[in-house]
Amino acid sequence: MKYKKGTPEYIFHCQSEVMSAGFAKFHPNLVVGGTYSGQIVLWDNRSNKRTPVQRTPLSAAAHTHPVYCVNVVGTQNANNLISISTDGKMCSWSLDMLSQPQDSLELVFKQSKAVAVTSMAFPLGDVNNFVVGSEDGSVYTACRHGSKAGITEVFEGHHGPVTGLSCHSAGGPVDFSHLFISSSFDWTVKLWSTKSTRPLYSFEDSCDYVYDAMWSPTHPALFACVDLAGRLDLWNLNTDTEVPTATVCVEGSPALNRVRWAHTGKEIATGDSEGQVRVYDVGEQICVPKADEWTRFVRTLAEINENRDEAEEEEQREVVFRI
Repeated sequence: MKYKKGTPEYIFHCQSEVMSAGFAKFHPNLVVGGTYSGQIVLWDNRSNKRTPVQRTPLSAAAHTHPVYCVNVVGTQNANNLISISTDGKMCSWSLDMLSQPQDSLELVFKQSKAVAVTSMAFPLGDVNNFVVGSEDGSVYTACRHGSKAGITEVFEGHHGPVTGLSCHSAGGPVDFSHLFISSSFDWTVKLWSTKSTRPLYSFEDSCDYVYDAMWSPTHPALFACVDLAGRLDLWNLNTDTEVPTATVCVEGSPALNRVRWAHTGKEIATGDSEGQVRVYDVGEQICVPKADEWTRFVRTLAEINENRDEAEEEEQREVVFRI
């Protein structure tokens, strides 16, 4: 982005399809990949070879199913690579040694059903608690350590596989770290709080599979989502919860399957099904929060909660009336 050129700085290769990739936080030269075969690979941009410098074994001790989720969590001095495969197995790795996981955990719901994990997100600064989305449309909260390690709660509301998850990350005078959003094949993005297992709100403006969603890292009420029809939407919930604040429809309507904000919150990148990456500048009137955005968002959330409670009361009255 610095040089505004349309070709990549580095190209990394792998023997298996790469399902997920991310920078290894705290290790500026390393890039992590999760593959279809279940291997976790590590590339180093200082190396002359463009194939992985480290890879995990394909064994029962690690992953043998596709890995859609990789994330480095922790601090500069104590961090781990967390990976989850679609068979519900979660592994924690030291980036110095990928020959075997430091520990692993089976994510099963009520001791019976393995969770087919398709997406994962950690709240800002948290290394223990996290949320995962699954193929069956459920979202789960879970934790890595302690007597309750594993799935802790189920959040039901989606009617199709969960494609993306994002925990609220904009720091400010009010803590919104309990909020997260999820996108799904059911054409919706849903807003949740870890304090309630029912969705707070459902955004239903899309007319196709929603592939990804991500909160702005700097604006408390702003998130982006992308869909199969080639649409990028920006939602400022302090402005409107019914329709997006801004929309871009990509020419040719390729399926947009990834969206990521730059750390500054001023640019946004999308990836599509044809291999194109697009980077957009976001106008300052949208992306730069005003001083009162946090207090306004408190009011917005209060209204959303009130409306949800009223709708549920109405539903209960209808059920009673039918009975």
